[in-house]
This record gives sequence, C-alpha cells and structure tokens, in this order.
Amino acid sequence: MGQCSSIFKIIFKSITWGDKLNKFIIDQPTLDSYFRGIVLFGKNSATYKFALGKSLIELSNKGTDFISLKDLAIPFIKYTNEHVLNGNKQITSNSSKYFDAFERYNSNECDIDEMVKLTLNNPFQNVIDRFHNINNAELDTKFYEVTTRDKVKGIILTDNLYLINENSSLSNLFAETEARWSLVETAWSLNIAPSLLSVSYDESDNSLFIDENKLGRRIDITSCRDALNGYQRGKCFYCGSPISLDAGSDNLCDVDHFIAHTVQASISKDININGVWNLVLSCKSCNRGENGKFARLPDLYYLEKLYNRNEYFIGSHHPLRETLINQTGKNENARLKFLNDMYNLGLKNSLVTWSPSIIFPDEGI
Repeated sequence: MGQCSSIFKIIFKSITWGDKLNKFIIDQPTLDSYFRGIVLFGKNSATYKFALGKSLIELSNKGTDFISLKDLAIPFIKYTNEHVLNGNKQITSNSSKYFDAFERYNSNECDIDEMVKLTLNNPFQNVIDRFHNINNAELDTKFYEVTTRDKVKGIILTDNLYLINENSSLSNLFAETEARWSLVETAWSLNIAPSLLSVSYDESDNSLFIDENKLGRRIDITSCRDALNGYQRGKCFYCGSPISLDAGSDNLCDVDHFIAHTVQASISKDININGVWNLVLSCKSCNRGENGKFARLPDLYYLEKLYNRNEYFIGSHHPLRETLINQTGKNENARLKFLNDMYNLGLKNSLVTWSPSIIFPDEGI
C-alpha cells in the first residue's frame, strides 16, 4: 500500500486494435486464451460459432475420438434451439431458411433427421472450416481437425481441448460462450441504434441488463460474471489467482467496483459507479479478505490494466463496446481523460492506494 501526496497526470501508451488482439493471444498463450479469442473476437453475422463452441465443450467431456458431422450436429441443434425458443434473433439478415426451420421443428412438422441434414448443408458449410479464423487469419492452435474416416466426414478433437479440460477451465468457457451469445442476440433482437444500447449492472443479483430508461422496460441479458470473465482469462483482476463462475465453488469470484461506492457518495455528480467500465472480477481475498481492497483505490498499475480491459471490449465486436463508449468516451483520448478524472476523484477520497500482498504468476497450460 503506497502513500500518495498529490494528484498526478496519468499517461497511457496508445495501442491499435491489432495490437490488442495480438497481445490477447500472444502475451498470454494459454489454450483457454485461444479458445476465448475465437469466441470473443471477430464480427458475428450469425450465432454459429457460439453453438459450435458449446458443442465442442460438451463432446470433449465424452472422451470420443472421432466425431462425425452428423453427431456434432445434434448438440449444435440443441443449443441453437434453446436460443431460438427464447425469441431472440440469431442472424443479422432479415431471414434464414435454417433458423426458420426451427419453427417447423418445434411444431413437430420436421424431425431431427431433417434438421441434421439442414445443419450439414447450411451452418456447417460456413463455420466448420472457419471456426479457428480471427481477424482474417487462421490460428495455428486448433481445437479440432477436419477429417474423413471410413468415408464419413467428421472432426477429431485435438489434445488442446482435453488439456483445457484437465485444468478445469471448460466450465468457465462454457458459461462465457453463453454470455457472449446472449449479449449478441439481445443487441440484434432490439434492432436499435448501437448508441442507444446501454448495458447496466444490478448488484442485487450480479446481472447485466439493458437500461429500461432507454427502452421503457428492463431486459435481463446475462450474468455479469460470465460476461466479464473471458477478458480476464479466468484470473483475479488484481492478484492473478484462478477464479470460478460456479456458484458452489470456493473460488467463486466477486464483482468488484474498481473505484469504490464511497467516491460516488462524496460528490454530487453522477459518475455511473455501477457502469461496466468500473466493474472487474476479483477473488474474495483481494476484495474483502485480510489486507483486501475493500473501499481503497488500487495502485496506478491497475488503472492502466482497467483501461486495457475496457479497450478489449471496445476493440471487439461486442454489444458492451457501445456501452463502454457511451460511458467513457467516443475516442481513446476521451476515454483516457475519463479514467484519469475518475482515478483522481478516487485518490482525493482515499488518499492511499492498495495492491495485493501476493501476485500469482500467470502460468500457461
């Protein structure tokens, strides 16, 4: 914990979106980072990648060697149908023969065999060969290989997916994929200008929702933990220890306000203390354990880390991108100034800064 006797300017190094993506993949070269990169980054015009990602995670738990495309289609249809039944839009185009077919499927007008055939001829033609593509390039790290066995086309899961499972990370990846899916389909279904999309945080149940003041109603989207975890790679924002999204886990993370509520209470101006820009995931020890953060202000190092985290959201094609831009600024300079001002408000309020007593090394798989 360091004493701060004056308010000072904070200068960050500007980085491009390409730099951010490369940093996410290269600086933290764990296998779950690659999987998250596939799901979290990239332009989405349909929800195929999310359904395939969840299907791969499910099938990896069965220890199957070869998976035919027909067998892969079964969980793909299951997860897609769950979201179709929610009534949210699954594609950016106005119509889709594939997604329209689910209405007939749910009305028992077509059976699973017909849906499998449609899946093989439509989404699988697009997503199977492109799943590992990010930023117009194919990753060298693969989670499956496309192959043919006894004249049957299918995939073989690589050791990479099983190694993640040995590390007990797949349950987090499953939840994060679902959270990303929910955010994307909600944005598409609302069919409103991105500037009107305002995602808010509810402390009572740790959920994210679309601001009812903008839409005349509240629409719950997803768990805040699920939505934020992928960008922290399953680690505490402060000390780097593993965190979990499982409500029954001893490592269940806290949703922490980087700048504490006491700052908002000390000023008349509304600084949106519950905004996504100010929320991070923390282990219980860092948030409220012995020598925990509590209402103290994190060291300056963590402010730059928060800035980089927010820029990940903004750089990705993610509904939270517009929320963060609306909350913090339309360009990098504006966002730097916003965080600088917020940090200085916090510094005036707390006068001391905090850092964890133990930092865990970021060990790759």
